[in-house]
Amino acid sequence: MSSSTTTNKRMEIDMKKLLMNGYKVELIDNSIQNFNVELHGPKDSLYEGFVWRVMVKLDDNHPYKRPSIEFVDRIFHPNIGDKENDRSVFLNVLTYEWSPVFDMLNVFEIFIPQLLLYPNPHDPSNGNCEAAYLMCLNPIEYQQKVKEYCEKYAKRVNAPDEASRIGD
Repeated sequence: MSSSTTTNKRMEIDMKKLLMNGYKVELIDNSIQNFNVELHGPKDSLYEGFVWRVMVKLDDNHPYKRPSIEFVDRIFHPNIGDKENDRSVFLNVLTYEWSPVFDMLNVFEIFIPQLLLYPNPHDPSNGNCEAAYLMCLNPIEYQQKVKEYCEKYAKRVNAPDEASRIGD
């Protein structure tokens, strides 16, 4: 079996696992390598009750090369970019520590939810420095800003699709 066939099989398996676990997945340009996943804010987090679209781009060498994970919808978080053209997730396990044993279900069930529950304001890397600053020096204002972004950019759970989203 060629490495291309193995890679395609793995992409299909990752996609099936997401779908079987209740994730809404939308292919971009009909490609299994580029797709959006609806991510629900984790329970007991500032993001609970809201849903974001997260874009996944898989390299031709998936799973040996890490995926690119980026929020489509804006989110206020120290470890997630807040630039119009770059809302990448900055998480060690998705950059320096990626392993082929990880799959997309790990990303959406463990890695991103843990990041949302436990932000690291001391390492915003290319993330959101304003969020890191507020989280450290003014936690109340940080929480207010998170809630403001949730209301403005995310979709409420159980809300009609388009009516609940104000802007991107």
